[in-house]
Amino acid sequence: MTACTHPAIVATPQLCLSSEGVPAQTLPDTRFTLAWTHSIEKIRWEEDWRLDAGQMVLDEARVLGSGAGMEPAPGARLIDGVWHYHVMRREPTLALTHSPFTAGYTLCAAGRCQALVDWLPGLPEIARVDIHACEAAAQK
Repeated sequence: MTACTHPAIVATPQLCLSSEGVPAQTLPDTRFTLAWTHSIEKIRWEEDWRLDAGQMVLDEARVLGSGAGMEPAPGARLIDGVWHYHVMRREPTLALTHSPFTAGYTLCAAGRCQALVDWLPGLPEIARVDIHACEAAAQK
């Protein structure tokens, strides 16, 4: 008898979106951009995240201007009116609040950008949405 020669299966990290009361969504991607408009200053904010070892890592953030609570980070570069900066931040889960009281989030992943509510059909008017690595959720 010969030893099994099947190649090892390496799981590809996937992005998971979940919220109570709606089916979770799995996106076949390891990078995503989260964008929103600041509720007071009405200024767009974008963050580029990637999955690494079951956690989300913030690679870069961009802010179109500055204002209350939106001062540019140390080392930020102003490029064509947009502040770009890098932050060392790792999170096991990003917890977002979806509500009718502020502009919604936009999530860009798996080759498309759309409102967060469109990624999770049936999302209630007010809800917590978690973004996390799928395998991190499975290990809990």
